[in-house]
Amino acid sequence: MSSRADFAAAADDLAIRVLSALRGAGDTALVAGHIDSAPDALAALAAIRVIGADTFSPYVLAGAPFHAEDAAAVARSFEAFPLPGTGPTAPTDERTAAWRDWATAQLLARVGGETTWRVDAAQPEDDRALADTADWQRWCVRMAQLATLAQPGLDGPVHEAARGAALPLSRGVTRSVLRRDFPTAVRLIRWLAWLDHEGVTLPLDPLLALEHVRLLGGESPRTALDLAVARHLLEERIPEATQEART
Repeated sequence: MSSRADFAAAADDLAIRVLSALRGAGDTALVAGHIDSAPDALAALAAIRVIGADTFSPYVLAGAPFHAEDAAAVARSFEAFPLPGTGPTAPTDERTAAWRDWATAQLLARVGGETTWRVDAAQPEDDRALADTADWQRWCVRMAQLATLAQPGLDGPVHEAARGAALPLSRGVTRSVLRRDFPTAVRLIRWLAWLDHEGVTLPLDPLLALEHVRLLGGESPRTALDLAVARHLLEERIPEATQEART
């Protein structure tokens, strides 16, 4: 039986593979390779759901190829584990997981190669908490959990909420840095980087915040991937196919 440590190690392995591809290393089927080389196939499939839409970052941000066997591997991860609840009474953590699955499914359908892969991962219904930033500390915690949605080519209620909340997000970055909660800080910086890419005026310079977190926060595989995605959004030219694709 897979342990929590197995799942964490598998997620780190996939993050490293995605980060390597985002940096331009190799031209292999990174997701399929992740599963084929894993000592625990179930944990490897779970890792795909954890990394979520970031699995597609090399394609979305750098124009790297996304192979048909990679698309098949992502589809398998949805077959291996049930979808979370999306209804109005579903717990917040399930609705957050559902948003992440929705983003992954959207990108899978778009870049699945010659075979069109479809996963029935619906948006959560009536998620009013997304627009309520009165308790901005709690709201920022949830937006950090949704950071994999901060990708070009994705758009929906989560993104609309972010567009109207540059100040709460900036406050969340500052609070997280002061608390030395660098993983949360960099995930919120991702949202600021996405807003900057969208042309939204920000009260905080995301590039300076990114460099500060990079210097002080260390680089676990998943934090390193968050940093790389944010830097691409701030500094790199995003492929035109990604720019034009909106949900």
